[in-house]
Amino acid sequence: MASERYEIRLDTEHKRRLRELSAAYGVPGSTLLKDMIDKAYEEQDRKRRLAAARRLGEMEIEDVPDMETLKRQLGRSRDHL
Repeated sequence: MASERYEIRLDTEHKRRLRELSAAYGVPGSTLLKDMIDKAYEEQDRKRRLAAARRLGEMEIEDVPDMETLKRQLGRSRDHL
């Protein structure tokens, strides 16, 4: 995977914390930051999927469509999230 440089500015306290965490986990600070981004992204995605599941659960569906129609409908509704 190609990567690109991204510059962030940290105050003294955040730099200290990042160095401390980096030493504690034995990984570079950049790895810690990428892991934190991944975890935050996964959490946001989990919340989004949970909200979608709740909306589906609140729907009053009388005639359940066949599987192909349902997949198509769900795919369209996901594009609007």
